[in-house]
Amino acid sequence: MLNLLQIEFHKMRYNRATKIFLIIYFCLFFSITLFSSIRFNLGEINFQLAEQGIFNFPYIWHFNTYFAAILKIFLALVVISMISTEYSNQTLKQNLIDGLSKKEFILSKFYMIIALSLASTILIFLVSLGLGLIFSDFNEINIIFSEMGYLGTYFLKLVAFFSFCLFLGVWIKRSAFVIGALFVWWVAEGIIKGILTFRKQKYGIKDQISQFFPLEAMNNLIKEPLTKLGIVKSSIGVVNDVNIYWYQILIALIWTFIFVWGAYFLIKKRDL
Repeated sequence: MLNLLQIEFHKMRYNRATKIFLIIYFCLFFSITLFSSIRFNLGEINFQLAEQGIFNFPYIWHFNTYFAAILKIFLALVVISMISTEYSNQTLKQNLIDGLSKKEFILSKFYMIIALSLASTILIFLVSLGLGLIFSDFNEINIIFSEMGYLGTYFLKLVAFFSFCLFLGVWIKRSAFVIGALFVWWVAEGIIKGILTFRKQKYGIKDQISQFFPLEAMNNLIKEPLTKLGIVKSSIGVVNDVNIYWYQILIALIWTFIFVWGAYFLIKKRDL
């Protein structure tokens, strides 16, 4: 495992696009965090987002993982770039000539996916813990470390999404077309989900189908946190079901397995 990771880190070191996407990701991540903690004084308006309770323990674990997951597209571009570079530079063929098996090639990419997801999860943990200790009204140990399951589902969400990108990258090969396919898939899921929602509202048919769509399954791992926020809850009087259920985790795990196995199947059957 370590040898395969070393190969991937070596490739990333000399991949310019990967460096750019990583820099953009970290810059945006810390910019959003900084923006949330800044106090704005505009005439009579004196506002600080942190004072609205978003950094209170344990709510911060839910809030930060939900919005940090939006930035996952930049890490996904790293994964897509890694795959497309293998084909454009013919390093995949060279690795196979040098003795790397096709299974080891896919495993090396999957291990890198896990490493990127783990690094992002550790980062969100450290930043959230720091912001919470500074701004939270509740600093009891049992409160601080409650609801940390969102970090686990955040990690799984990244692994599942990056595995999807791995599959598309191996299938389509070219970065631009992979990004286009990802966008088309997202739009298609949205349209189908919209149709199912319309049928639910018009005919009273309960929608149980969309939860099995890959992107929807990933989204269900961390649901929107805003209705849990006091100021929003008091204004709309409704709290959506934001609980994470075991079958939602299972669906995401199954899709992860399908995507990784699918990528391996394509590599195994394809004449390189």
